[in-house]
Amino acid sequence: MSTLLPCYVLLDLETTGAIPTQDRITEIGLIRYEHGIEVGRWSTLINPEVGISPFIQRLTGITQEMVKNAPTFQEVKDTLLEWLDNAVLCAHNVRFDYGFLKNEFKRIDMTFQKKLLCTVKLSRKLYPQHHSHGLNALIERFNLVCENRHRAMADTELMAAFINAAIRELGESMVQETAQVLLKQQAIPVHLDHLEVHAIPDTCGVYLFHGESALLYVGKSVALRSRIFNHFQGDHRSAKEMRIAQEIKWIEYRVTSGELGALLLESRLIKEYQPIHNRQLRRERQLCAWQVSDDLAARPLVTLINESDIDRNALNNVYGTFKTKRQALEVLNKLADEYGLCDKALGLEKGAGVCFSHQLKHCKGLCAGKETAESHRLRLLTALNGYKLLAWPFAGRIGIREHNPYHDVTEMHVFDQWCHLGSIKDYQELDALSAQPQFDRDTYRYLLKFLNKKNVEIIALP
Repeated sequence: MSTLLPCYVLLDLETTGAIPTQDRITEIGLIRYEHGIEVGRWSTLINPEVGISPFIQRLTGITQEMVKNAPTFQEVKDTLLEWLDNAVLCAHNVRFDYGFLKNEFKRIDMTFQKKLLCTVKLSRKLYPQHHSHGLNALIERFNLVCENRHRAMADTELMAAFINAAIRELGESMVQETAQVLLKQQAIPVHLDHLEVHAIPDTCGVYLFHGESALLYVGKSVALRSRIFNHFQGDHRSAKEMRIAQEIKWIEYRVTSGELGALLLESRLIKEYQPIHNRQLRRERQLCAWQVSDDLAARPLVTLINESDIDRNALNNVYGTFKTKRQALEVLNKLADEYGLCDKALGLEKGAGVCFSHQLKHCKGLCAGKETAESHRLRLLTALNGYKLLAWPFAGRIGIREHNPYHDVTEMHVFDQWCHLGSIKDYQELDALSAQPQFDRDTYRYLLKFLNKKNVEIIALP
């Protein structure tokens, strides 16, 4: 008895090769368990309707003659589906077996979708101290007996023996809990192809969740595949994740040179396409900022400007940014009260004479001639200091180089005055970069973060 899951099927396939879209199944072996009890087993040779190479015949012992009169996959499909009904499909390197099954069903115009558990991953989770987790390694580690290696039922029996050995050694609850964790990690929406999601690289990049006719969500990660699986693990905890899981039809991804490249691409795509479920980086309204006049006699002393109007070469007098005009006014009113600033000088109150705040003894009296314009402006700058956009700390353009070794992608992200001019792969592309980029608060924040990091490669550019 091996209590792993309430209902599961251990399965192994023998095939004509290793490519699911080209090669075919030659043998199926499976054992079905319900509530820890073996309820049956089934094994059959399959006529692959293609030739079997001499190498595969030697490896598996399955010859062309043996499968000549065997049933085709189409002839056994109904029996196979009955065995797998309402069960989790478990296999050693389950992506391999699942890929072959999906492609065999696809050839006969059927869609095949199952919950999966990989016993290789189960072994890795249970025995992280061991390097190898293939069937041969399990045979040696647990002293398992296998007289017919590389035949479907014999390899299925090896998986069953491994599970029993792990339960005896580590306890039933630990093995069950580990299996449940792995199941949650692989719980993807039924609309998606499990193999295609697993094929997404676990590296830096941006992913796009597409619905039937709209872009649902854009995200970024330094480990794409893991982040995408996390979305689907949490769909029962978040209404947004649940809606995405229900609406998603396909996933697009783009590998980047590194984390900064992913941040910049995510921000640009969200602003450009306005995905339905993105909130934080969407711009339904223009951001705004306070610009302080250099003229002491100017009225008002501060002007609210849109983010697009921020002069990237004159950030010394810009403070913000704020999501709405209302938020900007609330901040300025609060600072005026705290620092004794004049509401009329700031443009918060209209009309002649002294401001109402002075009558309440909040204003120190610029409007009543009781303090100088210089003193008032100094206090204004002190009040706004926490919202100040920093001056560009370089003489001109800079590049930040990133390299993704797993995909051999190298890019240099070019910036000037906190603005992203573009990302290039070659110095010859420098002249084609934007000469008039707009200031963007998100780019400003990302760059501040990366400039403070260690081991960031910064290159001064002409």
